[in-house]
Amino acid sequence: MSKPKIYLIDVTNRDGVQTSRICLSKLEKTMINIYLNEFGVFQSEFGFPFTRHETNYLNANLELAAKGALSPMRLGGWMRATQDDVKLSFKLTPALKHVNLSISTSDQMITHKFKGKLDHASIIKEMADAVAAARKHGAESVGVNAEDASRTRMEYLIEFAKAAKDAGADRLRYCDTLGCDTPFSIYERIRSLAESAGMPVEVHCHNDLGLVVANSIAGAKGAVDAGFDAYINTCVNGMGERAGNADLVSVVLAIKYGSGMQGYALDERIDLKASWKICKYASYAFGVPIPINQPGVGSNAFAHESGIHADGALKDRRNYELYDYEELGRGEPEIIETGRKITAGEYSGIKGFRNVYDKLEVPFQDDKEATQILELVRYANVHNQKPLVDEELKFIAAHPEIARKIFTMEP
Repeated sequence: MSKPKIYLIDVTNRDGVQTSRICLSKLEKTMINIYLNEFGVFQSEFGFPFTRHETNYLNANLELAAKGALSPMRLGGWMRATQDDVKLSFKLTPALKHVNLSISTSDQMITHKFKGKLDHASIIKEMADAVAAARKHGAESVGVNAEDASRTRMEYLIEFAKAAKDAGADRLRYCDTLGCDTPFSIYERIRSLAESAGMPVEVHCHNDLGLVVANSIAGAKGAVDAGFDAYINTCVNGMGERAGNADLVSVVLAIKYGSGMQGYALDERIDLKASWKICKYASYAFGVPIPINQPGVGSNAFAHESGIHADGALKDRRNYELYDYEELGRGEPEIIETGRKITAGEYSGIKGFRNVYDKLEVPFQDDKEATQILELVRYANVHNQKPLVDEELKFIAAHPEIARKIFTMEP
């Protein structure tokens, strides 16, 4: 029997976009999925299948996956653990194969959120019925989310997890919804949960106490020590509600280089070299700068000014650097145009547009094809409300019909 592994389920396109005051366009969400696939993430929680403004984007991304342009990463949808949500989700996105079903489990939430509509027994029944419905509609994998798991009584949480497993769920998502856990509490709770319920655990943590990466690693360690695979929820650049979710790059660095973590197997698909590209893109898309002291990708992550530190780093990088910047896809010079620059926007003409694509080394058969792509690029600029980056321009040229679906919004 192979040793359990730690996998990443990134929730940037679900929890990250719920961050107050910011949003992503559907094209930007698609690009995030493409970069996550390159990074080696096991699954992207790519949106809300029951939400109609997501429908074209979700179906377009599922089409990309079917074409092999967005694989082998799984695309997972989030929904409430109700039969109605499940039914509507599969009606709007019939190709959906991976889901997470969410319901609250703490006494606080049951008493003060549901206000008597549901009790402990009916929560379990609602969840089990939703799992059965998802399987009936063709779900290949089902995760069940225990919202506010960190404040849920342990006996009830185990009962809930066992019921989820009996209903056909593949794993339980332990949600530290308020970020109140510590590495010590979450390790013990998740190890006990995995051992008692006999199933893998997904760790979903928030950063309200600044412990999100530590908690995520400790929780995953608890599941693996119990003999089961662990799944850590991440967000690119630590985006997410309130103080954010676990930063994607920091989680990988902590598993690879954290003291005492060397015996824990990380999904072999993970490729840290994709870090610089995805973090830069997400920063631009969200409009949120990367902090200079961000692990791995911050502008100061490999900067040394102190005489002693600079001297030591120059003699041997291991004196003051735990890992190499090249490992994160950093170190290549970046060219910045300081003279004339022709850009592609919503008012571009064909000559300037073709000049932009010539520089990207993207050929067109003729002016007719170029004009069709130009029309889509104009719409993309309206859609994003900001200049397109090179990778977005290349995506539109490579997948014009899928891009058209992504830009189409029907109230």
